[in-house]
Amino acid sequence: MSSITGIREMPPIELIADRRLSPMELAEFQEQARAKRARVVVTGLGAITPLGNSVSEFWQNLLVAKSGIGPVTLFDTTDYKTKIAGEAKGFDPTHYAIDSKDARRMGRATLFALAAAKGALEDAGFPDGLKDNDRAGVLLGTALGGFPEAIEAHNGFLQKGPDRLSPFLPAVILPNMSSFYLANYYRARGYNSTVVTACAAGTHAVGAASEIIRRGDADIMLTGGADAIISNIVFAAFGVMRALSTRNDDPTHASRPFDKNRDGFVIGEGSAILVLERLEHALARSAKIYAEILGYATNSDAYHFAAPDPQALGMTRVMQASLHNAGVTIDQIDYINAHGTSTPLNDSGETLAIKTVFGERAYKIPISSTKSMVGHSMGAAGAFESVACIMTLHNQKIHPTANYETPDPACDLDYVPNVARNAIVNICMSNSFGLGG
Repeated sequence: MSSITGIREMPPIELIADRRLSPMELAEFQEQARAKRARVVVTGLGAITPLGNSVSEFWQNLLVAKSGIGPVTLFDTTDYKTKIAGEAKGFDPTHYAIDSKDARRMGRATLFALAAAKGALEDAGFPDGLKDNDRAGVLLGTALGGFPEAIEAHNGFLQKGPDRLSPFLPAVILPNMSSFYLANYYRARGYNSTVVTACAAGTHAVGAASEIIRRGDADIMLTGGADAIISNIVFAAFGVMRALSTRNDDPTHASRPFDKNRDGFVIGEGSAILVLERLEHALARSAKIYAEILGYATNSDAYHFAAPDPQALGMTRVMQASLHNAGVTIDQIDYINAHGTSTPLNDSGETLAIKTVFGERAYKIPISSTKSMVGHSMGAAGAFESVACIMTLHNQKIHPTANYETPDPACDLDYVPNVARNAIVNICMSNSFGLGG
């Protein structure tokens, strides 16, 4: 589970607690440490989504509660109970300066990430990439990487034998290949890694990338998430778990987080990439600054591989830790972008956690789910939602939770139903909760 809170970060106190400082001394130490820590800002955004292949198109469609969910076209769903998904439509990698020969040697998730990164770098003022920058790094989140392509290759192997496999298969199926290709294409020669924490991976990556800058290991990080999991094996796996919506006759209304009649999540795909920078670095080059990453936390509820703790302990604690890390109080949170999957257990559990963390104030905080319109894109989900939060801050508008029609007694907060809202928003919180706790 991961959670990002909007502004500056508290120092870890575990190492100094053994010094037996008084509460006043400890508070003073924390304040001094916070004042010295690097500030991390967002200077570029890019996205390939079921609602459009640019940040502006994605955001405008979110505001009008447009759904990007429709019938699956990427494989034959005849034998499947679920026949709908949030596909990235009209995507052509060659439109993003990706060589056609290279494109044939990459996985779909990697192509999404490269295209989104190109948009983010251009937005940040790096149209020619990062030019062999040893202080620029990459940290992406993914759930499955090239897993669908691996299954396809395995089927070919069974039919044609071992000598017919592509020598480029490892570059397609390994989860870290998206991170590699971003570094390779855009010449980021610093820190490089991949976070594989299922549905929390995108948020996990953005938060961890901010920490890499804070500790001085990079000036610039390309971060976010990418996944392309709309495939027969993935639909079969989640189908037998009964986790997917089967509202096939009405796909645009299938993803309905917090609604009483929700019946499961809808699989999505795509990528969103953020350019993070140390504040001084961004100011020195007169960069446009969208927002500041204030704090971050991650944990595990150590309960079950799929079902959340019925007391929502993990969700509760990660939000509390994120607030503490940011040095932000519950009264300063103006908006929560929920994990909001449209599954019965997640939505009620997240609601319980929000009420536990925020008390009576929970009823005053607007909450919305981006997944209500794009589905659940696994490793890309938290990155989509980070972009949505940043655009909320930038535009002072909150996108709605689409398809919220029938209130659920277990979900009784303000989910910004169906219509966007003007609001004064200074600090957002974005939640992601993944399979595996």
